[in-house]
Amino acid sequence: MAAPLVVGTDGSADALRAVDWATDEAALRGCPLRLVYASLWARYEVPALPGGGSPRARRASAARSIASAAEERARARRPEVAVTARVCDEDPVYALLDASDGAAALIVGSRGHGLSGVILGSVSLTVAARAHCPVVVVRGGEPAATGERWVVLGLGAPGTMTAAVDFAFTEAALRGCGVEVVHAWTRPRQESATVRVGEFDETRLFHEQQAKRWVDEALARPTAMHPEVPVRRIVVESRARPALLQTAAHADLLVVGARRRSVALPLQLGLVNHAMLHYAQCSIAIVPAEASAG
Repeated sequence: MAAPLVVGTDGSADALRAVDWATDEAALRGCPLRLVYASLWARYEVPALPGGGSPRARRASAARSIASAAEERARARRPEVAVTARVCDEDPVYALLDASDGAAALIVGSRGHGLSGVILGSVSLTVAARAHCPVVVVRGGEPAATGERWVVLGLGAPGTMTAAVDFAFTEAALRGCGVEVVHAWTRPRQESATVRVGEFDETRLFHEQQAKRWVDEALARPTAMHPEVPVRRIVVESRARPALLQTAAHADLLVVGARRRSVALPLQLGLVNHAMLHYAQCSIAIVPAEASAG
């Protein structure tokens, strides 16, 4: 049986967009969809006095209604997808991480209810940092109609990107679109400082050729496995953040790899991943180094 997709919902507009995205993705993959609604409200409710209505019962009913509405929405959107819904009396982060154990991917909206974050919600950010499967943070509506559709892949350091590359090519093959690969490189500062205006920059040429060779090596296996997927390479001398944001402005999906730090801190993603989660205009997939394409 195919690994399921897990999507978190809380009834917000962003969460409903995530449900729609996850439902379409489950239809493409031919896999089940699990919806999760989680809240700690039950732990902090004070039971009503005898003869009065129970706030806990009202909140439980509202939670079931939110989960049921999301389930009905998914079934109506893609009747062929097997959908289940679950309500948890648990912290949303831990509930989603538990539910995603063995999942093909975990899908969340960029923000939910409450003042959890200015740009990206704290649940989405923390889940993206801690999950062991790919996490897709869905933002915005449908991709812009530009005539071409691309999955953008941010290609980082050699030896760390296999899972992200596989995920990007799998997504492109499912969607019938191409992969636009972005690899940004920079020279040591002391090298660029020694080049005079008008001189032939031999060091720049060396680093550029080295970067292109690395990109070709990283893409050799996935392009052989997916010959039907068009590939466009962008190898540029730049910081990764502006190069990725510019390329992903009209993308279907941005895929980046994650190398998690060994320290047990709440936020364990690198600076580039944080920037993409906060500022990318399209949906973004964070793929940990140990994850597979699903």
